[in-house]
Amino acid sequence: MSDRKTEIKSAYKSLGKAHGFYDGMMTCSTFMGRLVTKLVWNMDREDALEYQARAFEMIPADFSGKLLEVPVGTGVLSMPVWKTLPNADITCLDYSENMMASASQRADEMRIKNIVFKQGDVGNLPFEDSTFDAVVSLNGFHAFPDKEAAYKETFRVLKPGGIFTGCFYVEGANTHTDKMIDRFYIKSGFFTRPFETVESLEKRLKGLYIEVNVTNVESIAVFQCRKKEL
Repeated sequence: MSDRKTEIKSAYKSLGKAHGFYDGMMTCSTFMGRLVTKLVWNMDREDALEYQARAFEMIPADFSGKLLEVPVGTGVLSMPVWKTLPNADITCLDYSENMMASASQRADEMRIKNIVFKQGDVGNLPFEDSTFDAVVSLNGFHAFPDKEAAYKETFRVLKPGGIFTGCFYVEGANTHTDKMIDRFYIKSGFFTRPFETVESLEKRLKGLYIEVNVTNVESIAVFQCRKKEL
């Protein structure tokens, strides 16, 4: 995981500043980004790098299969890692065309060629059953309006033996963060109830997957699991 952290940290030195407030916050690469991350999430830059690196830990360095990222957002968290996987077949999906445009621009800037972008809804994924060897979801499930459909669809499109990994906000880990989410993020429409806890997420995933590992850094849970072979 230390190699992943080094890769990500190096890439973040310029990416956040180049693409505005949101990316600066996600990467802690700007003053305002670091301030919001501390005030809302009680995290510093190393904390953020820790959960981000864990979210990618299960993807092998030599991964060469089919990978789906949903939602891709602006790609600020994932593109530094996808750049290190030149033999993978990567599909990035997001409901927001504006987010996808930012991610596509970032991929072009980083000269990532083995990647395609597709607009779509995680609750009704436009892919056949058992299409992907890995599904990655970074900071998405807390925003999805139909979380049950999102869990079912990500499971459906994953091949038996495939990897499901990522991270998102869970309630109950930090009271201050929970209050900030309730006061600002829900009212702004960025996050949507209901939310998982660390315990409920682990229970849910164990009902669907094997090799389930759920950890957290403050209010961000990181999940790693595998779909059972037939």
